[in-house]
Amino acid sequence: MTLVEETLDAKFTLGYPERLVGDKAYDSDELDSWIKEQYGTQVIAPNRRDRKTRTQDGRSLRRYRRRWKIERMFAWLQNFRRIATRWDYKLENYLGFVHIGCLLILLRYF
Repeated sequence: MTLVEETLDAKFTLGYPERLVGDKAYDSDELDSWIKEQYGTQVIAPNRRDRKTRTQDGRSLRRYRRRWKIERMFAWLQNFRRIATRWDYKLENYLGFVHIGCLLILLRYF
């Protein structure tokens, strides 16, 4: 939850996203209101088990179900040893190999 601001500022698009899908760690009233007023983004996260009042209904959590696709892509990238251990000192080299890994995954599965 501490890196949300850096994550939203390091985006690749022109504007900010309409929705931010996160896990149970993102379930916080303070975070919801802060992101809504700062970026205009709706946070979609399942409620924590110890939460007294429920904030999410089932409609917006339907978007959370598709989160596994991103998690699966990160798991597939871990199969490339060079990406998993990050031997590269320069960020540009590492990012290039991440792109090559994504291309290989795309060619392999589609």
